[in-house]
Amino acid sequence: MKVQLETITSQVNRSFSMLFNPRLSDLFFWHSHPEYELVYIEGATGTRHVGNHISTYTDSDLVLIGSDIPHLNFDYGVQTEYSKVVVHLKKDFVEHHFEHAPELRAIRMLFDKSKKGVAFSGAQTAIIGRRLFALEHLKPFQQYVQLIEILQLLSNIAKVETLHEKPYINKFSTREQERMRLIHAFIDTHYHRKITLDEIAAHCFMTKEAFCRYFKKRTTYTFIQFLNRYRVSHSKRYLMAGGNVSEACYRSGFQSLCYYNRIFKKITLENPSTFRGRYLKA
Repeated sequence: MKVQLETITSQVNRSFSMLFNPRLSDLFFWHSHPEYELVYIEGATGTRHVGNHISTYTDSDLVLIGSDIPHLNFDYGVQTEYSKVVVHLKKDFVEHHFEHAPELRAIRMLFDKSKKGVAFSGAQTAIIGRRLFALEHLKPFQQYVQLIEILQLLSNIAKVETLHEKPYINKFSTREQERMRLIHAFIDTHYHRKITLDEIAAHCFMTKEAFCRYFKKRTTYTFIQFLNRYRVSHSKRYLMAGGNVSEACYRSGFQSLCYYNRIFKKITLENPSTFRGRYLKA
């Protein structure tokens, strides 16, 4: 199984970034990134696949993942309505900010433990989940203060499962990871418009044929299949926000409404209008 290196798009002058209710349940997104990741999902039963660890979580999950540990998106294959928040903390921030302050020793030890992957359980996880969702409407400094408090709470949770016996070592070369970072950054920036194979191959300094072989080998999808799934995931966000089907189609990069409807149904097993109606009715 090949690892895709995710590019975390965040503001330059921030130590961490947050995603509230990202929807990738239709996409098998096996990826890694330098940032430490704290993820909370509720209202779902799914697969917890972090590094070499594979298990099933039920109803909710709260996990802290160390830098460069490959993992599967926690909502993959989830069919129920769910809520999810993801916090990405920059590697330099984690590895230097907590280093010398004695008051932050427990948090520093928590991040050391995260190099093995850490799953939390117990009554406190739901409380921490609510606090994570509450960060969305705060100003940056307030988010920072609240996040430090949340990390302190995590460091005191008794029910903790380490997912590996030893710190996980990512075996993929820096060059391989950087190439996938380049590809995903390009998709993330340009998915809303037409992308040709010639264009993405040239961006990676490869021939079209070589790029197609490379991408399929490392993701199990053709580039077009992956791009369509990525666009459908984004279109679902527009639909859930109340946008109409036509708007969701063109804003997510599809050039034809007919083609969009066909691909959406193939991936999700329902029409965009059905999905929109079901979600907005809930």
